[in-house]
Amino acid sequence: MIKKLHFIRANKTKFGGAENYLTCLSDALIKQNIDHQILNSKFPKFLPSWLRAILFNFQVCLFKDDKFYFSLDRITCPDIYRAGDGVHKVFLDIENKSKLNPLHSTYIFLENRCFKNSRCIIANSLMVKEQIVKTYDIDPSKIKVINNGIAIKEINYQQSFEKLSKEFSLLEGQYIFLYVGSGFKRKGVEEFLKIVSELEISNIKAFVIGKEKNLGYYQRLSKKLNIDNLVVFTGPREDVDDFYAISDIFILPTHYEPFSNVILEAMSFGNAVFTSKQNGASEILDDYFIMDSPKDLSVVSRINDLIVNQAKLKQIKKENRAKSKQFSIEKNLSETLKVINEVIN
Repeated sequence: MIKKLHFIRANKTKFGGAENYLTCLSDALIKQNIDHQILNSKFPKFLPSWLRAILFNFQVCLFKDDKFYFSLDRITCPDIYRAGDGVHKVFLDIENKSKLNPLHSTYIFLENRCFKNSRCIIANSLMVKEQIVKTYDIDPSKIKVINNGIAIKEINYQQSFEKLSKEFSLLEGQYIFLYVGSGFKRKGVEEFLKIVSELEISNIKAFVIGKEKNLGYYQRLSKKLNIDNLVVFTGPREDVDDFYAISDIFILPTHYEPFSNVILEAMSFGNAVFTSKQNGASEILDDYFIMDSPKDLSVVSRINDLIVNQAKLKQIKKENRAKSKQFSIEKNLSETLKVINEVIN
C-alpha cells in the first residue's frame, strides 16, 4: 500500500495549468481511496516573488521528516519532482531575460538542487527531458516522460452556443478561433493576433481568454491590425469549456511551453489545433499543425485551407477528439502511481 502522498504546489488558483492538473490528479486519487494532501504556500502575495519562493522551500523542507514529497514546484527536498514548469534556465535564454533578477536567480538556484536532489524526475514531454539532461547534466535514466492527462468531458455545442451568443452576439455559421492562456507575451497572443489579421476570411470571431497585466497593449494592437471588430478579450473565465465547445480552430503560438494542457483540452472538444514546436505538446501533433516558431506565418495558408475545406476540417476535429482520449487523467495517474511505487520500493 502506498504511503500518504504529499503534493507540493505553492500557488492555489483556478486558472493555472499545473494547478488544474493537480486538481484532476487529486480527484482521481480520491476515487481510488489513495491518501494524499496538497501543501500550498502560507505566505502572503504582497511579498516579493523571489522571497516567497525561498520561504515556501523552507516551509516544506524544514518539516519534511519522513513524508513522501511529490513536488510540482522547484524545491530542494523532493522525492519526485514533476517538471511541469519546464526548465527555467532554458526559458530565460529564449526570452533573453537577465539572470541577475532575484526571482530568476532564485529559481535557477532551486531548480539546480531540485533536479539533483530528487530521486526521480517526471517530464511531461521529450523536449523537457532533453532540456534537463543538456542544461543540468542529469542522468537520462533518472527522468521518466509522462504526458499530461485531462478529464474527457461531454460536448453540448448547442447549449454552449446559445449561452455565449447571448453575451457576444455570435452568428450561426461564424468560424470561431480561440486562444486560452495567461501571460500573453510568452504564450504568443501578439502572434495569434497577427495570424488572425492575415486570414482571408472575415466571417470569424476570435476569443482571447486569460489574465494579462498589459491588456491595453494587445487591444491597441488588434485595432492597429484592423481586427478589433473580430477579436474579443474576455479576461479569465470559469466557463472556458463553453468556448472550447463552440470553437473550430485553436491556436497557441507560444515561445516556451513544457506541455500545455490547453492543447489537449482544445482537442478533446473537437478543435483543430495549431501550436509552435517550442511547445512540448506539439509532439502529439502531425507536422501540418506545428509552427516552426511563434512567428511562423506559413500557418495562415494551412488555416485558410481548412476553412475552405469543410470536410477536411470536420475530419480533423473528429480525429482530435479521438486522439485526446489517449491522454486521459486516468492514464496519467496510472503511469504516475507506477513511478511513485518504483521510487518508494
